[in-house]
Amino acid sequence: MAGASLLTLLDDISLILDDVSLMTKVAAKKTAGVLGDDLALNAEQVTGVRADRELAVVWAVAKGSFVNKLILVPAALLISTIYPPLVTLLLMCGGLYLAYEGAEKVIHKFWPHILPHDEEQNARLRANADDTVDLVAFEKQKIKGAVRTDFVLSAEIIVIALGAAAGATLLEQSLVLAIIAIAITVGVYGLVAAIVKIDDLGLYLMKKSGNVKQKIGGFLLAAAPKLMKFLSIAGTLAMFLVGGGILVHGIDFLHHEVEDIAHLTGVFESLTTMLLNGLVGLIIGVAVVAIVTVIGKMRNKDQDSSAAH
Repeated sequence: MAGASLLTLLDDISLILDDVSLMTKVAAKKTAGVLGDDLALNAEQVTGVRADRELAVVWAVAKGSFVNKLILVPAALLISTIYPPLVTLLLMCGGLYLAYEGAEKVIHKFWPHILPHDEEQNARLRANADDTVDLVAFEKQKIKGAVRTDFVLSAEIIVIALGAAAGATLLEQSLVLAIIAIAITVGVYGLVAAIVKIDDLGLYLMKKSGNVKQKIGGFLLAAAPKLMKFLSIAGTLAMFLVGGGILVHGIDFLHHEVEDIAHLTGVFESLTTMLLNGLVGLIIGVAVVAIVTVIGKMRNKDQDSSAAH
């Protein structure tokens, strides 16, 4: 009897693992697009960090990402069990945050006089140029911002994965989310670490003997800054695409309008949908930046008035 019970248990475990494996593959396919955005955004987050501190910053953000997953996985399971509509509401807040961050970056880049001066960025640039300054203190804010952005993207990935496992048992859902969470964190930050050290690899190969190695090294050295610039642009675009996509899917009339317009373009429907999502993200992001800026100026005026009295 004991042997039969053990075989039954092993058979049940095997069936669960097969189901989990299938659902994990489906979830991985559905989250592939978001993973690309996640990679671009996180690689962009370490731009401006001094070379000898890049891996330390990536590792710090990766640890924050693991903490995010430890919070998000059980929270998603709990919320989906108790009150599923709350998941959508939280995602909408995340979409607003991404759209706001993207709009702020664009405005700071092209119209810096519109927004308050970014003292934190200037302080970090001065610190990068001064070998006597402890960069850890200046990196903390950058790391916090990267971890916040990771939280939003991770939340979307977890929710998409949860949707792929809809109808499964709680145990199967938990396993699928745990596997996806670990895999994306290791994969994304492993790639980010590799990307930011491309220039170091190029320099290493340049010092080696052999014409082929030196040519490869020269190519990597030339390509590294261009790749980082591309990832910086792609990361900002991803904020609009992902944030706008979340907002469009969460607002029914917008969702229907975008679908109707995109459907008119025929074979370009998917591309049109993506571009419209990005446009919505940009417009809403600019609106949120305007609101936040006005509120900030009003608070500063109130504080100045209080100080004067």
